Amino acid sequence: MGSMDIGVIGLAVMGQNLALNIESRGYTVAVYNRTEARTRAFIESQSKSKAIEAAYDIESFVALLSRPRKVLLMVKSGAATDALIEALLPLLEPGDILMDGGNAHYSDTDRRYAAAERLGLHYLGIGISGGETGALLGPAIMVGGSLSGYEQVAPLLESLAAVGPHGSCCALLGPRSAGHYVKMIHNGIEYALMQALCEAYDLMHRGLEMSADEMADVFGRWNDAELESYLVAITEKILRQQDPEGTGPLVEMILDTAAQKGTGKWSSQSALDLGTPSASIAAAVFARITSSLKAERSAAEMLLAGPHPRLSMRRDEALDALFSTLLLAFLTVYGQGFRQLQDASQDRAYALDLSEVARVWMAGCIIRARLLVPMGKAFARQPDLAYLLLAEPFQSLWNKHQASFRSMVACAHEAGIPVPAMSSALNFVDTYRTARLPANLLQAQRDYFGAHTYQRIDRDGIEHTNWEQVR
Repeated sequence: MGSMDIGVIGLAVMGQNLALNIESRGYTVAVYNRTEARTRAFIESQSKSKAIEAAYDIESFVALLSRPRKVLLMVKSGAATDALIEALLPLLEPGDILMDGGNAHYSDTDRRYAAAERLGLHYLGIGISGGETGALLGPAIMVGGSLSGYEQVAPLLESLAAVGPHGSCCALLGPRSAGHYVKMIHNGIEYALMQALCEAYDLMHRGLEMSADEMADVFGRWNDAELESYLVAITEKILRQQDPEGTGPLVEMILDTAAQKGTGKWSSQSALDLGTPSASIAAAVFARITSSLKAERSAAEMLLAGPHPRLSMRRDEALDALFSTLLLAFLTVYGQGFRQLQDASQDRAYALDLSEVARVWMAGCIIRARLLVPMGKAFARQPDLAYLLLAEPFQSLWNKHQASFRSMVACAHEAGIPVPAMSSALNFVDTYRTARLPANLLQAQRDYFGAHTYQRIDRDGIEHTNWEQVR
């Protein structure tokens, strides 16, 4: 029987750094990668004192592990994960613990969980956020799956995680695919926050003609206030980085196109399936898609008229309004993400504790922010809170900053500077806070052409009108 505490399969940067993180906490680690050369390179790069042992085939890897075996998969999601699990299952025994740390689609995790359960295995779908640095020093870890399995690996996983203001940023959040679903929403929120920051950069860069250093100073000041967060902090650092080839700020030499790897899209697809209004996350996904149309955009700029991209506000006035806008856009995005988690929890029987989700996100992950501390308190006070801005202190922040939010979005549109995340956030809240919307006309239209019926405001029941006969 083997003696290694845990095995890690997949030695790309995340897998390597997690293995090193685990070893640094006093655990022994077996490692395996499908490509033997990568395994050898990793082992050769480590000190001989490291409690890490390599295997060069899957059978030898499993033989290194102590029982119950604990295996962490860090491979590409989809078919690669399925193929690896298929190879592992004949080698594992009832009671062993199989953990998938990739960005798996939640439906795949549900399927794999059910298959493992039939064999008596414990299956955990683990969302890991923090990038390669977080993997090495302490990520946020969002776990879903077997309670018994989690209890056996909890000391290890919780020791790996970042430590926030309320403890280790690791928790079992719910059954089956709950961890991967929460990680998917984390990534959707990440998409929208990043898009809002890019819009703030564009408004300062083109709209106010500010230099990279001037913009970095602004983001630095904002990071000392309510907007303190990982993403704001790295934005300042990016803007200060000079091109080593001497052309000026490096950011200005980077092509203005961006890809989306799937989790943002999955988040939006799930929102549509649930009927939950995650509009800003979807706007951020579409913004990335539109950015990829570089040749078309360059041609359209020469053909479609628009104003000069200069903001009509004074710089000091604009920066104050932009702070208000970014603050409320951030709150709106987090609120949409939490609302989707709440709806998914009810639909998929996850029984999520949103205050616990906020706690796990307080350190280590990409969307960590000072604002998550009062968010966690809000959901602890009111677990069924329908929307974040209805709770304090967020309601007061909306009331204080909403006029500036409107001014900035209007000013951006007047200057022809696109702000899809910011404007979708404003449109969402205005829609949410409007007691009577024009959907009455929409219902009449549907009844006109499709006899879809409607309800009246003055009595119960379903109505239909023969609109062709109406005079």
